[in-house]
Amino acid sequence: MIVDRAELNHPDIPMIGNCEVIQSYVYLGSTISNTETWTVRLKDRRRIDALEMWCWRRLLRIPWTAFRTNVLTLEELKVKERLSSTVQRRILKFLGHITRNKHSMERLVVQGNVEGKWSRGRSPTRWTDIIKATTQTSIVQCSRNAEDRDKWRRIAGAAVGKEKEPSSTTTTLSRVND
Repeated sequence: MIVDRAELNHPDIPMIGNCEVIQSYVYLGSTISNTETWTVRLKDRRRIDALEMWCWRRLLRIPWTAFRTNVLTLEELKVKERLSSTVQRRILKFLGHITRNKHSMERLVVQGNVEGKWSRGRSPTRWTDIIKATTQTSIVQCSRNAEDRDKWRRIAGAAVGKEKEPSSTTTTLSRVND
């Protein structure tokens, strides 16, 4: 579906309709496709949130020179969940999915170890590091919890729900998210 700019700017279309168009294009579109496999650092979360705010401000026609906080913009649009929180939730859902599938290659990759030497220097941030930091438990404990779907949904919802907005975060995950 291609939407014409004149249709979006038409005064008869309520703001809620425009929000749904933005969410369908941005949230479900190519912006967050395959985010389940991303290693999202704090810097990446800030960029995702910046993209989201840019889209909302364009929708409301707020110029970049206007002194208006992100909180006021989100309250005006009644946004329930930030885009970066959606990405984190999808990552945790994917871990639950691959953990419950006993014979999957993804499970072997996440839970297995590779033989050989480690490279020198600081190790890169891994996908499992992001999960451990989000849930604040070990990956083994996350895998055990993910075996029970209902329990994992509660844990993942609580982990994503308790996060603060990345721009104001003073998180203990600084080593993981650098």
